[in-house]
Amino acid sequence: MHTKPFQNPSPLQGRGWVRGEIIENQGHDATQMTDLQNTLVHDSPAPAPPAATTQAPAKLRYKITVAYDGTKFHGWQKQLPPDATPPRTVAGVLENTLQRVLCQPITLVGASRTDTGVHAQGQTAHFDAATIIPLNRLAMAINSRLPKDLEVLTAQTAPDTFHAIRNTVSKQYRYHIFNSSHRPLHKRHYMWHCWVPLDPVRMQDAADRLVGTHDFQAFAASRHGRAGTTRTILACRIESEPPELTIVVEGTGFLYHMVRIIAGTLVDVGRSRFDPAVVDLALASRDRSIAGPTLPPCGLCLEWIKY
Repeated sequence: MHTKPFQNPSPLQGRGWVRGEIIENQGHDATQMTDLQNTLVHDSPAPAPPAATTQAPAKLRYKITVAYDGTKFHGWQKQLPPDATPPRTVAGVLENTLQRVLCQPITLVGASRTDTGVHAQGQTAHFDAATIIPLNRLAMAINSRLPKDLEVLTAQTAPDTFHAIRNTVSKQYRYHIFNSSHRPLHKRHYMWHCWVPLDPVRMQDAADRLVGTHDFQAFAASRHGRAGTTRTILACRIESEPPELTIVVEGTGFLYHMVRIIAGTLVDVGRSRFDPAVVDLALASRDRSIAGPTLPPCGLCLEWIKY
């Protein structure tokens, strides 16, 4: 019987060629076919182990923008009193949530240490983490675990050198006043009520005197904890849409209670308790008793931070 000579199969033929050859040569001696099969099996290379498809995520720096209703928070900064239950703070709640979502220790750094009861629309913070959560879903993942008075608006990666505090160029606060004999019942947690009529023109005269680089010792709380009290105010303006009036202050940095004392001073000018020139006197004297009162925190909101 004529036997077809054996040829090596191409890579595309594979084991099907072997079966075809065996079927075609059904008349072969059984021993000969067994030898042929053993040769093909033993000469075939062993399959390569599967390549690794996943890698451990790299640790990156993340920059987040945060908004919160400060009514039930004891400020931004995390507090750990040695012999008492830690108060509820924005940084404390957010840091604990980040650790639960990302399953790793997190150190959160916030740009502005807002006081108890102060609100924010654009607080900025950063942290380092290694996570497989896609960046476009990170804010959603964090928010799913946050209480209703706190929200992460945006999350993005940042260079390792980015620092929420040190890289700040300027920040803007807005103090909301409800200037009416009626109460702001539905907005009472977000603005201060002043029933005495205010003169926005007089207030703007005084506000203009604050712009520039000055020693703001007279506009800081006594326990401000800073080595120096010189700060730069880039803009200070009065916006009036009766019955609401707002004091907008932009600066490169602020002292403890500084914006609330500025607001109290401008209000006293607006109701004719002070002359607008009181600002000049307070700046020159550095005497806290010359400036106005510290207004309540409910009317103050951190609007944005510029980098």
